[in-house]
Amino acid sequence: MARTLIVTDSAADLDPEVAERNDIKVVELDVRLGEIGPEVTRTWSPEQFWHECANKSVLPETSAPSPGAFVSAYLEGLADGHDGVVCITLSSKLSATYQAAAAGAAEVQDRIPVQVVDSQSVTMGEGILALSAAESARAGLGVSEIAAAAEEGAHDVRVYGSLDTLENLRKGGRIGNAQAIFGSLLAIKPVIEVRGGLIEAESRQRTRIRSLKYLAEKVKAAGALEQLAVVHGAAEDVDSLVDMLSGCFPREAIQLGHIGPVIGTHAGAGSIAVCFKVKRQ
Repeated sequence: MARTLIVTDSAADLDPEVAERNDIKVVELDVRLGEIGPEVTRTWSPEQFWHECANKSVLPETSAPSPGAFVSAYLEGLADGHDGVVCITLSSKLSATYQAAAAGAAEVQDRIPVQVVDSQSVTMGEGILALSAAESARAGLGVSEIAAAAEEGAHDVRVYGSLDTLENLRKGGRIGNAQAIFGSLLAIKPVIEVRGGLIEAESRQRTRIRSLKYLAEKVKAAGALEQLAVVHGAAEDVDSLVDMLSGCFPREAIQLGHIGPVIGTHAGAGSIAVCFKVKRQ
């Protein structure tokens, strides 16, 4: 039986225990906070990251992993007895991570087959695809089958988020058409969507609670779901959103997690998002 390793990157915001339990290897992006380098920030929990950000006047910065970091992950899989790798990365339109993963795959092609999939998503949108791929790997599917399913599944993944501020996205240059809502942000809570691999403006809500209700309505309107995750960046009202969603998806099945340093760098504190995969009819 084929034994395929699933690799993803830290922008997927997978809880380390969840990743380990599902035999998913995570390659870290670099995060820098002022004078604090990635060798320190990668040891932080999401809670510590948000605590440190609150006490710094500078915004964090991110950079993609090197191809060598992916080579190491692929070869570790080979050493552990895997005979193939599927690597799922964050959107290639937002980061050079996909290109680094593909370059790493080319370096090891004579030793282990690797297929790299662009999730066209971020945070648990990417994470959901990695978890689905891990399930397929446990079922014994091979590299080509898992990669094809992940590429197809990317079309069924949705990510919507409510932000407290657009400052992080603006300074990071990853805001797409959301730039259009800058003019009237006073008392506005912007809602963004990951669309076509880019972060786009979705709507403007007058209050925080209305923005959360709006996210819940987007989930309810999507119909039957395979998976649903709620992730947040030190948002104290995350339970309120989960309560709103429990009527359309079993509360115990909702994956609740943190927006980590990579996506948090651009989303900012207080951000909250729903990430889900629509069930095909």
